[in-house]
Amino acid sequence: MREKTISNSYLSFLCAELAMLIDAGLTLNDGVHILYEDETSRDGKAVIQRLINELETSNQFSTALQKSSVFPAYMIQMVEIGERTGRIEQTLKALAEYYERQNRLSAAVKKSVLYPAIMLVLMIAVVLVLIIQVLPIFNDVFGRLGTQMSPIATALMNFGSWLTGASAIIAAVVFIILVFIVTVALFPKLRSTIRASFLNKWGNKGIFGKIASSRYVYAMALSMASGLDTLDSIHAAAKASGGSRAVDDMHKKCNGLIEDGAPLHEALSKSGILSNQEGKMLSIGAKSGKADLAMSEIARKSDIDVREHIDSIISRIEPSLVIASSVIVGVILLSVMLPLMGIMTALG
Repeated sequence: MREKTISNSYLSFLCAELAMLIDAGLTLNDGVHILYEDETSRDGKAVIQRLINELETSNQFSTALQKSSVFPAYMIQMVEIGERTGRIEQTLKALAEYYERQNRLSAAVKKSVLYPAIMLVLMIAVVLVLIIQVLPIFNDVFGRLGTQMSPIATALMNFGSWLTGASAIIAAVVFIILVFIVTVALFPKLRSTIRASFLNKWGNKGIFGKIASSRYVYAMALSMASGLDTLDSIHAAAKASGGSRAVDDMHKKCNGLIEDGAPLHEALSKSGILSNQEGKMLSIGAKSGKADLAMSEIARKSDIDVREHIDSIISRIEPSLVIASSVIVGVILLSVMLPLMGIMTALG
């Protein structure tokens, strides 16, 4: 099973179950064997079996995770930190929360894209039916009455006729697009390349910037809770939330400010990772000796902010599409019905 096929949801359950077994007094090795016995899915058994095989020759759980070649680098790194600091149970619990949060974020992003896309396709379909099928019928009716449709309706009907004539070309374009989508879905490397190109340009802007910052502060909160010092936490968080040029530039700026002697809250605020208000909260937490708790609270609020921002985007897009489709359909119908009503009034 490849790393790409392991979902955040599965990783969250895996970490939570291991943490519960450790809390019950079992070793990680025994816990993994119990998970294998209780696993019902074939893919899940394959993952755990590879982990069991590596545990037979590895002294450290983190080493077995790495050698199995199916687990994400961030999970391996954090488990290694948990082993080093003697807080493996707390680390696994934090990882369970981390991957559950990543799963919610991914679901929210997909939802924000899927619903508007479906509405857009439906809107286009309705308009095409009107200009290709309905308007020619009205044109025949107007012709029999010895008049013509309005210029707007005539132009739309002509456009529909052009679309019908170019149907072969349009079908070919749609086919190429579908082939491209299927190709991207089947080849993870190509998908990663496209995603990286997009994030390199837009990764620190809008909702994508909020998601990157949210992942950073949550990863840093997890690192600090696992016993890492500030510098190591910064590097771990950057590794977990980076991957695009735009986001990596923010991290480099933050690291540079830290190296120049700036306090953590100031470096995170000036680099654009935290807002001024969040930076103030972190500053107060540091002064009170509870920087890790302050970072955890910032991460919680950041998660809420991202979800609210996504909901806000959806709440704006959906009504906009409904209004646009209603206006377009209304213009088409009025451009036909008003002249027709005038004719019927004259005949009556």
